Amino acid sequence: MSNSGDLEKGSSDVNRSQDEDVPSIQRIPEDPDAHLSPAEKEEVLCFLYLLAFLDRTNIGNARIAGLGDDLDLTTHSYNATLTIFFVSYAVFEPLTNIMLKRLRPSIFIPIIIILWGASMTGMGFVYNWSGLMAARWFLGLTEAGLFPGVNYYLSCWYKRSEFGVRAAIFFSAAALSGSFGGLLAAAIENMDGIGGRPGWAWIFILEGLLTIVAGFASFWMVHDFPDEAKFLSDTDRARVVRRLKLDKQASADHEVFRMKWFWAAVKDWKMWLGMVIYMGCDMPLYAFSLFLPTIITNLGWNTSVVRAQLMSVPPYAAAAVLTVAVGFIADRTRARGLCNIIVSLLGVVGFAMLLGTDAPAVQYAGTFLAALGIYPCISNTISWMANNVEGVYKRGVVLGFVIGWGNLNGVVSSNIYFSPPRFYEGHGVVMGYLAVFLFGGSVLMSLLLRRENAKRQRGERDVWIQGKTPKEIEELCDQKPDFIYTT
Repeated sequence: MSNSGDLEKGSSDVNRSQDEDVPSIQRIPEDPDAHLSPAEKEEVLCFLYLLAFLDRTNIGNARIAGLGDDLDLTTHSYNATLTIFFVSYAVFEPLTNIMLKRLRPSIFIPIIIILWGASMTGMGFVYNWSGLMAARWFLGLTEAGLFPGVNYYLSCWYKRSEFGVRAAIFFSAAALSGSFGGLLAAAIENMDGIGGRPGWAWIFILEGLLTIVAGFASFWMVHDFPDEAKFLSDTDRARVVRRLKLDKQASADHEVFRMKWFWAAVKDWKMWLGMVIYMGCDMPLYAFSLFLPTIITNLGWNTSVVRAQLMSVPPYAAAAVLTVAVGFIADRTRARGLCNIIVSLLGVVGFAMLLGTDAPAVQYAGTFLAALGIYPCISNTISWMANNVEGVYKRGVVLGFVIGWGNLNGVVSSNIYFSPPRFYEGHGVVMGYLAVFLFGGSVLMSLLLRRENAKRQRGERDVWIQGKTPKEIEELCDQKPDFIYTT
């Protein structure tokens, strides 16, 4: 997961300047990631999220492959199957980070992967709308823990200046799943009629079985938090915890859950504004990923089903590249708010192109800008929130609420695309979300954080620690006067 060079540099700096504070770990003999390469750990998490996003959005590919006709789905009933996923997904997300911490990642993540793979496989055997609704409900319930859980998990391993690019690489799997999903759906449709099942059913069945296999394999591939990771020696574990502490993080420590952490999260204005910003990119994300095959089919090019699946690949591929690039840039500059502001404008322009013309080539170009304006902001916003909320459980609760609220807005995504071929209502609502919530919210968050940092640097917050013991000061987490926010 981490860059071994970063770890070695961090530890050598620590040894030179901080040894007198932590005498028990004066010499650090080896890299804490020696037992598993950085590439291996990132590939595992990316692959798992690729499966998750593939499984939640492949219904868009199945729709143009005949799902709607075979199950007699109207526009409203199809949208209801999209909506019900987001209801169960969002309701259970705020709880999952607490469960992740209590059950440990090495147990919790594999279990939910197996369960959502089973739900996905079941979608290939439904015969009516009611069965599809039930399967989508359980898919949302079982997938709820992965995205907030893995982002929380990564935030407990990395320094704030290292987290963004890791989160971006992880989330780029969502964009890659769009590319991979289109290619895979185009190939699987050729199985139409095998075993008496239509091509769209095989999309669900094969992708679900692949997910189940990955779930069982992940029992051996997913590790726990730094203070519990069994693949680390005692010295290596202390090394990781120590470098995070020097980054003003307490997230590597073992912390017992208390309701005070929940209420600290609820009272933090950053959580509520973060929810506004995240809904500004998450609703457009689902609208785009669920309806892109349909949008391409309606461009007016008389596109075949297979060609429409294949044409959905390039916008996602471009988005994956920009997502990682923005993660890297934001880590280096720590200007996460500015990255959100600039990138969101690409999305606004893209949907304006979809709204403003009926020329297929211009509309298809608009899908590229739309993808570029949405995907990088997802991981960047999560990194921004994780950077600015400290404490094991407080951060977990905040990320759960932010991501859960964003995904609840998937209900909106599922119910705005009614009027082909131009989809004026859908494109207009998405553009409004990008402009008001993502762009406007990011501007406001950046300004407020800059103002708070200025107050802390002037010493106006030092009163918060007067009369407190070192333990009480530590429990202030991101409210400590020397904690400087990432803007």
